[in-house]
Amino acid sequence: MNHAVVASCEPARVAPGAFPLFCDHERARNAHQQHFQTRQRIHPCRQQIRGQQQLIDVLLEVNAGGRRVFAKDTSDYEHAPLTDDERLFTHVTNTFMIREPRGAIASHYAKNPDATLDEYGFERLNGIFETVRTATGETPLVIDGDDLVARPESTVRAYCERVGLEFMPEALNWSPGHQSTWQRTARWHAEVAESSGLASKPAAAHHESPDTNDHLRRVAAHHQPFYDRLAQHRIAV
Repeated sequence: MNHAVVASCEPARVAPGAFPLFCDHERARNAHQQHFQTRQRIHPCRQQIRGQQQLIDVLLEVNAGGRRVFAKDTSDYEHAPLTDDERLFTHVTNTFMIREPRGAIASHYAKNPDATLDEYGFERLNGIFETVRTATGETPLVIDGDDLVARPESTVRAYCERVGLEFMPEALNWSPGHQSTWQRTARWHAEVAESSGLASKPAAAHHESPDTNDHLRRVAAHHQPFYDRLAQHRIAV
């Protein structure tokens, strides 16, 4: 089983902690500013990475050397030429995380009310999913974020079994606090920084939602079909 895992998700944040990260999306977006780290040390190539192709080179090189790699990004923006490199589909295990659109859209709007239709990400996420499926001839893994927060242990256990990783129940809880890698995106992580485990926040908890806002209702209607297509393939827990 390949131990380079790339996870893609729509832009609304789900509290992290289920998996040890090698590199997260804040780092991956600006490869030339990377500070790659393993569990023990900063990656020695961090000052040499000057582009997205080199980012993939380093990830696969580290993985080939026997280290497990986990990289994650969101689908609010295009990631070409990163996604133009077929190795990102054929040399890694791809995972897609989804969340029920009403809650995801309300959550994203609360942080980014000027978001365009595309930035809500479900259509783009489905496009990447289909690209991976075409390139590999296999259906990628899909995790439902709502399952993850409702049944974290069974969801993470099922995922680990599918990708050949050891399930670590202790990873489902953590100490509250900000991470240095969140400095540029602190406002997106305020609630996560106060958390100690996975928990859901219903759309009704936000001031604006597709139930109360006509614009968000149209956004949800546009993205719902793409969510539905992905949801057909989610890991059953």
